[in-house]
Amino acid sequence: MKSLAERDAQLLWHPYTQHQTADPAIGITHGKGSYLFDENGKRYIDAISSWWTCPFGHRNKKVTKAISKQLQTLEHVLFGGFTHQPAVELAEVLTEILPDNQRKFFFSDNGSTAVEIALKAALQFYFNKVEIRPTIIAFEDAYHGDTFGAMGASSISIFSEAFQSMLIDVVRIPVPVKGQEEASEKALKEIIANKKAAAFIFEPLVQGAAGMVMYEPEILTRLIAICKNAGVFTIADEVMTGFCKTGTLFASSQLGVAPDMICLSKALTSGTIPLAVTSFTDEIYNGFLSPDKSKALFHGHTFTANPTGCAAALASIKQLRKKSTFKKVQKINGLHLAFAESLQHSKKVRNVRVKGVIIAIELAVPPQDYYSDLRNRLYRFFIENGVLLRPVGGTIYILPPFNIKQKDLEYVYLMVERALDKFVD
Repeated sequence: MKSLAERDAQLLWHPYTQHQTADPAIGITHGKGSYLFDENGKRYIDAISSWWTCPFGHRNKKVTKAISKQLQTLEHVLFGGFTHQPAVELAEVLTEILPDNQRKFFFSDNGSTAVEIALKAALQFYFNKVEIRPTIIAFEDAYHGDTFGAMGASSISIFSEAFQSMLIDVVRIPVPVKGQEEASEKALKEIIANKKAAAFIFEPLVQGAAGMVMYEPEILTRLIAICKNAGVFTIADEVMTGFCKTGTLFASSQLGVAPDMICLSKALTSGTIPLAVTSFTDEIYNGFLSPDKSKALFHGHTFTANPTGCAAALASIKQLRKKSTFKKVQKINGLHLAFAESLQHSKKVRNVRVKGVIIAIELAVPPQDYYSDLRNRLYRFFIENGVLLRPVGGTIYILPPFNIKQKDLEYVYLMVERALDKFVD
């Protein structure tokens, strides 16, 4: 009998994969807590929460119970002209936990579409006012997704270079990391003065796909304030940062000024069912109200506000709001800080940064491509040793489920130390 990996190789096309050179896919049969198990019985510690989606690990009983219960009542109904209890209740809960200015919610099914909706809303808001503002402002090295608008706002070339001539008008400013704050602020002011910008989109505090690049809330607050004074909408892409990963429920919770739009997905449903939300201020929503039907936001998805996904999100958010969850986040943060301190004087490490449950170890190696040979060798090493980590270029990051056992997290640290010894001169 053929293995899952062999059957997969005959039929499936995987994301971000050059199949001519890639290793065979690993056949996973089940998960439990922070563990994944393959078809040969090998166990892996999921140290990146399966692309940042599973804050409570795998097979969380409370979330799966909520899904099962919802399926007994209503699995799905079109959201055009209809509504349902899970969607209404989820929107009500979101008004309680998001910044106070977030008052309207548009559902979709993943992070890229959440961003796509925000970008379209910003551009059409001014179109509806017969004021054309075709430009979007974004950070260098940003990543916001793979649909065309989200890809245009991104700037990692391996994802978008084949489509450069087809993308929306985006201008970029430096990421305001330490030492770059003034340059970032100056660039933003110059763009606003010289371009007709509709919105500024950003990953608040942490740029995930860039290698967990981190910056401080104070400078982002200043950049948002500059945009607000100029009538440029601000879009917080919290697809990765949302739901406690940066130490607070949302990265936006740490800001002195609230953004105009927020994009959520990934951990929204604890990794169970695809669901996304784009939230808006009343001002933006009101910009689409008109006797003229053409001024409506003509955007939708077949599975918009899927009831089962909404039920999963409600169960997940209920757990995320518990004090016990924040205690787990704080414990992981403390362990990360201690590990970072142990690496501070290593000649094999260029930089270590920590925010919330995220730690990024930048290796003291020459600049690496996103999928460099070093990255691939590191990935294989971790997999061989029962750890799921996906380094980005020359950066190893850890973003574990909140319920990871301390001994397992310490084992992950040990494997990182061994990788440093093995792969960095």
